[in-house]
Amino acid sequence: MCGRFNGMWRSAASFVLGAALATAPAGEPGMPRADEKLLDDLERAGVLYFWEQADQDTGLVKDRSLADGSDNRAVGSIAAGGFGLTALCIADQRGYIAHNPALARAKKALWFLARRLPAVHGFYYHFNNVHTGERAWNCELSSIDTAILLCGVLTCRQYFDDSDIRHLARQIDERIDWPWMANSGATLTMGWKPESGFLKSRWDGYNEAVMLYLLAIGSPAHPLPPSAWSSFKRPLFEYGGLRYIHQGTPLFTHQYPHGWFDFQGRSDKYEDYFQNSILATRAHRLFCISLHDRFPSFSADLWGVTSSDSAKGYVAWGGPPALGPLDGTVVPAAAGGSIAFLPRETIHTLRSMRDRFGDRIWKRYGFVDAFNPQTGWVDPDVIGIDVGITLLMAENVRSRFVWRTFMKNEEARRAMDLAGLRAAGSRQ
Repeated sequence: MCGRFNGMWRSAASFVLGAALATAPAGEPGMPRADEKLLDDLERAGVLYFWEQADQDTGLVKDRSLADGSDNRAVGSIAAGGFGLTALCIADQRGYIAHNPALARAKKALWFLARRLPAVHGFYYHFNNVHTGERAWNCELSSIDTAILLCGVLTCRQYFDDSDIRHLARQIDERIDWPWMANSGATLTMGWKPESGFLKSRWDGYNEAVMLYLLAIGSPAHPLPPSAWSSFKRPLFEYGGLRYIHQGTPLFTHQYPHGWFDFQGRSDKYEDYFQNSILATRAHRLFCISLHDRFPSFSADLWGVTSSDSAKGYVAWGGPPALGPLDGTVVPAAAGGSIAFLPRETIHTLRSMRDRFGDRIWKRYGFVDAFNPQTGWVDPDVIGIDVGITLLMAENVRSRFVWRTFMKNEEARRAMDLAGLRAAGSRQ
C-alpha cells in the first residue's frame, strides 16, 4: 500500500482507526440508528481508503485501488487528492484518526502541492505518480480536477488551526490563473497539454463545472469576471413529470459541486441548484426503476448508475435519457453521492445492496465501485472519487460539517454573492 505506517504513525493512527471501526455510533438527532450506523460504516471505510492509499510522504492519493486494499499501483489523481484532504478533516473531527497524524498528513500534502508537484499557471496534471508527483500517461492539465483539489485545500485551511497550512493553502489558491485557462474565451477550457496546447473542449454546459466557475469567480488573485456565471448553457429537461436543468450527463455531475458548496436555501435568476439536484436524483431513480423489465434486478430497492467501471472497462453511463451501453450494472456511488438530496431513498437502496450481496460487494473500503446482479460480475476495484463523494455526502447529511467548514472561506462566500446566489427572501 502507498499509505505505509511506521513508528509514531502506526501507534497513533492505525490504533485509532482500528478502535473506531469497532465502535457503534450513538446516532444523529432525528436519524434512525440503523441509518446512522450505515453512514458511519461508509465514512469509516472511506477515510480508511484515503489514509491507506495516499503516499505518506507526498500525500498524493491513488486514483483507484483493489477493494481489499492489497494494491501496488502508483497512479494518483489530483481529484482524489481533493477528496482525500477533505477526508482528513472529517476523520479528525469524527475521531477516526488521531489529531496529530491527521494534521501532519495534511501539512505534508499541502507542502508537496505547493512546492514540488508540477503545475502550470497553478493548474495540475490530472494523473500523477503518487510517490514522485511525475505526470502520468501524458495527461492534461485539468481545470476541473484542479478545482476539486482546491476544494480540499480550502477545506483544510479552514478546519486545521495551523499557520503553515494557511500559508501553503494561500500559495496554492493564489497562483491559479483562471483567465489563462479561459484562453481568451467566455468559458473555461477543459485543460492544456504542453505538446498541443489547450484542449478544444470547453465547460460550456451545466454539469460539475458549476463548482469550477464559482472557484474562478471567487479567486483572490486571478478571478474570472462575474459574467462567467452566465456563460454556460442551462438546458431544461423533463422526465416523469419532473422538470430540471440537465445536460444529459451522468448523475455525478449533479453531485460534485454540492460536496463542498452549500447551495441550500439559495438561488439565482436561473435556478435553485440544490432543488435541481434533488429533482435530478428523483428522475434518475425513476429511470432506473423503469428498466426493470430489461434488468429485473433494478427496482425501488436497487438502483443507481453513474460513470464507473464495468465488466468491459470504464464507462460514462446513466440516465435519463439512456446514456452508454447499459447492461444491468449497479453503481453504489450513484445513490451514495446523492445521500444529501434524497436521504431516505438513497440510504434504503445502499442498505439493500449491502444486506442482499454482503461481502461480495462490501470490502475494506466499503462498496466496490460497481457490480452486475444480472451476470454476477463484481468490480475488484474502488475508485477514489466515487469513494470520496459518498464520504462527503454522508457527512453532510449527518452534520453539514463539510458545508459549514468550506463555506467559511471568503472565496466561497464572495463567489456566491458575485454569481447572484442569494438566500431565500433576501433582496436581489
